[in-house]
Amino acid sequence: MSRISAASRNGPWWALHTALGLALWTGAYLVLEPVSAWLTGLLPLDRDGALHSAVAFFLYEAPKVLLLLAVVVFAIGIVRTVFSVERTRAFLAGKNETAGNVAAAALGIVTPFCSCSAVPMFLGFVSAGVPLGVTFSFLIASPMINEIALGLLFAMAGWKVAAAYLVFGLAVAIAAGWLIGRLHLESWLEPWVRDLRAAPVEWSDRTVTAADRVAAGVAAVKEIVGKIWPWVLIGIAVGAFIHGYVPNGVLAAVMGRDAWWSVPVAVTIGVPMYANAAGIIPVVQALVEKGAALGTVLAFMMSVTALSLPEMIILRKVLSLRLIAVFAGIVAGGIVAVGFLFNALFA
Repeated sequence: MSRISAASRNGPWWALHTALGLALWTGAYLVLEPVSAWLTGLLPLDRDGALHSAVAFFLYEAPKVLLLLAVVVFAIGIVRTVFSVERTRAFLAGKNETAGNVAAAALGIVTPFCSCSAVPMFLGFVSAGVPLGVTFSFLIASPMINEIALGLLFAMAGWKVAAAYLVFGLAVAIAAGWLIGRLHLESWLEPWVRDLRAAPVEWSDRTVTAADRVAAGVAAVKEIVGKIWPWVLIGIAVGAFIHGYVPNGVLAAVMGRDAWWSVPVAVTIGVPMYANAAGIIPVVQALVEKGAALGTVLAFMMSVTALSLPEMIILRKVLSLRLIAVFAGIVAGGIVAVGFLFNALFA
């Protein structure tokens, strides 16, 4: 009998264990912010210093992303016992994969994750057999566009700019995902991910119980989280360093110049950085007030949120360097085009 089948023999205890686990997860997530702030306060660090900012960032983001990763993978593990790979593909893509790109990008808008937090959802989609291009549409849209960022942008620059950002951001996510899908680069996933996609969920010839589904979710967490957690911590550590030590003044000086190369330079500067869309809005406002062109600044914002060095480090566990390069190149090209278009429209 399979490992999953054996879980059903535990009687009602599986439900109690599941409820207790979810309660512990919820409690841990709710106290993340005060506990991380308390731990940071215990350290002998200058509260106004860069090291304090970097440490505070890491102590909050590291457990947050790991908790999100665990719960998303757990949920995907359960979903895979209900929907076959074929049904999952049909749900997001159907007969027209382009519709899947649109659906995934739209889903990304209502999931306000930073780029590193969106990676768990990407892994879940990949492990469930969702087409690679569709998963990339979600990965791009989720950190780059969300309702909080749109609200702040609306308040700062008006509805026309906010609407244009929404439309162009969606266009980049949909077009980039569609193009990656057309290239058929599934073979560029890491071997263990390809095996995970190809492996069917094996059941005995009896009815699948709720206990079986929960056991499948736990098994997925052990398999996937167990493989990638070091990469998650490395990526967040890089993000913490950038968060604490990269000065905003340098960015404003470069993007404030009225030159054709300001957009690609802004994107090049933004890619190694790490922040969510809502968190980067104050920087956007400051840059605009200092005379930077709106299209240049928004291209910078898109590159920070949709393409970050920590995200690339985490993705390296599941993607080959060639696939990461293709992904980054396509998205960066789209963002540069949007930056030039914004500068032309809102000169």
